[in-house]
Amino acid sequence: MKQSLIPSTKSVRWTWVAISWGQAVLGVLLIAWPLLSAKAAEQDAGTAQGTDLLHLSLEDLGKIKVTTVSRKSESISGAPAAVYVITQEDLRHSGSASLAEALRRVPGLDVAQANARQWAISSRGFNDTFANKLLVLMDGRTIYTPLFSGVFWEETDTVMEDVDRIEVIRGPGATLWGANAVNGVINIITKNARETQGTLISGGGGIEERAFGSVRYGGQLGSNAYYRVYGKYANHDEYTQIGGGGVGDNSWTSQEGFRIDWQPAEINRVTLQGDYHYDDFGGRFFLLSSNRVSLVPANRRFRAQGANLLGRWVHELSGESELTTQMYYDRTDRGFGIGTEIRDTLDFEVQHRFHLGDRNEVLWGGGYRYSVDHISGTSDLQVRDPSVGLQLFSAFVQDEVAVVPDRLNLTFGTKLEHNDYTGVEVQPSARLAWMPHERHTLWAAVSRAVRTPSRAERDFRLYVDPSTLLAGLPLPTLVSIDGNPDFGSENLLAYEIGYRVSLHRRLSLDGAVFHNDYDRLRSQVAKTFEFQPAPLPHLIVPTTINNNLFGESYGFEALATWQALDAWRWRASYSFLSLQLHNREQGAFSVTEMGEFASPQQQAFVSTDVDLGRHLELGMGVRYVDRLSVQTIPAYTELEARLAWKPNRNCELAIIGRNLLDPHHREFSTELLTYRRVEVDRAVYFKLTLRF
Repeated sequence: MKQSLIPSTKSVRWTWVAISWGQAVLGVLLIAWPLLSAKAAEQDAGTAQGTDLLHLSLEDLGKIKVTTVSRKSESISGAPAAVYVITQEDLRHSGSASLAEALRRVPGLDVAQANARQWAISSRGFNDTFANKLLVLMDGRTIYTPLFSGVFWEETDTVMEDVDRIEVIRGPGATLWGANAVNGVINIITKNARETQGTLISGGGGIEERAFGSVRYGGQLGSNAYYRVYGKYANHDEYTQIGGGGVGDNSWTSQEGFRIDWQPAEINRVTLQGDYHYDDFGGRFFLLSSNRVSLVPANRRFRAQGANLLGRWVHELSGESELTTQMYYDRTDRGFGIGTEIRDTLDFEVQHRFHLGDRNEVLWGGGYRYSVDHISGTSDLQVRDPSVGLQLFSAFVQDEVAVVPDRLNLTFGTKLEHNDYTGVEVQPSARLAWMPHERHTLWAAVSRAVRTPSRAERDFRLYVDPSTLLAGLPLPTLVSIDGNPDFGSENLLAYEIGYRVSLHRRLSLDGAVFHNDYDRLRSQVAKTFEFQPAPLPHLIVPTTINNNLFGESYGFEALATWQALDAWRWRASYSFLSLQLHNREQGAFSVTEMGEFASPQQQAFVSTDVDLGRHLELGMGVRYVDRLSVQTIPAYTELEARLAWKPNRNCELAIIGRNLLDPHHREFSTELLTYRRVEVDRAVYFKLTLRF
């Protein structure tokens, strides 16, 4: 267990480390400035640029292709949505140890750690460890769980060097991706096996990231068939609780997988891939005491494992027509502290893209998903039905009209879904993109999206810590959350407008403004206190889930990219969010109206990545996150840094620091189940990467 920090020892040591890092960085910059200036002059005179994205012009960056906005390849500069792409080079320069951590640099995305295991990630409000309005995909496979609604980020992993890009859409994406893509979509796309040939070995360790490593090998099966296999392991230290000592949330994770890409003919592409993971987690939970009259913190260890298999076939019918068929099977067997879940999911999807005349590009398709679970409850989690099978039928159509070719595009469409909980859901959208000049794009969108009920919201009863909800009561108190079989979908009507401009070959701006109208949001209402005389006198506050909340939000997100020199890039982003929720049931005590304070009102991030020459790279980032008043978490500022040495293209040694300004700080307190008095610790570790 960790010991409390003593100012005369550990704090002094970390202060000295921070001062040393600052002196080293300043010294490197002072020495490197003449070299960088000379290098920039040579490149401006016509010296060829390298292949690293750091050396690409802003014009070339605007041509990076994305597929999540319209389910087809298009340049990011003309996409009619608030989109941000994390490239493989961005991942390398940031030194991110996990996919969740890599998302910290996305403008407007709220990324916070609740403890060493759990992340809270959301877009445009409603953040939680089970943020239920953000759809997450990996290579077309949804990893949004219907158990609690959200993503188990601690179980979402792959070899970081095998990620091609992460596309992040802020705002609704339900017309193409379906229910639960309410406030955003994150699409993690890995590389084609042809791009990962040879051997990759990477590993390292240090403070907090105790030890990690991955091995990947790629080879060729035939003239047009390629494969890769991989395995990885990570061991994470526990975090600190307020007042000192550890919270027992240390963990170790392992994952193995493969991918095969085969092109038997020019018009056919086939992909087959699969993964298996096994994880051992620790955590501190609020559990029923032995006399069952209160909740007490207790450490638990639990395990999770899962496997998936995905196949995809892309057939080009002609130069302007393409048919894609995909199927995957996913099985999870996980513990989550107060119960266990076994879930089997089978998903089938087909889509067809074709041109209709000279100005219409039509995309349509449909899908079917069947998911069945087996839930084992405990005294802390009571389940009405231990096994439920759910079906989802879907169909969508979208038409992109070139109103004025290469200048004005109108995209409109809708998705129809039928689920076993709420029946038919309709999710239309219309998007307009105007490009008066090749350097300017103005876009606007109106969309409707829904968030369908989770298994827990319909069938579970569980207990939560009352300390953040009630205070000063004369007796021990339990707060229960009771699922509601009649709980329905949450609705959103969203209005967005955005503008991208390249002001100069070295400066670009990207901004978006939004207004969201929410209706039938989840609420938990308590009207009475129940007195229970046995086994000891105590109170129970039963709360029932319903759809009594409504509200609105507005805000904006802005990003500036400045290419100071050909080998030196700066990014700065700022986001503002205002969210107001209201309860239709007057006089009732709602514990979920406080959700409007679960996301920071303001966030800012400034990062710089520089090629220092002589095989050295430096990356630094400073982030500011506003306070979370309902969780009594103050605003904080933190620093991250990476210094890498690349003696050649096949070897890299990096030293990475996270949360360097404080020994520990709080970022998020979970709404349900887990212990709240947890602080995120400073981390410093090294990483060695070798390629053969």
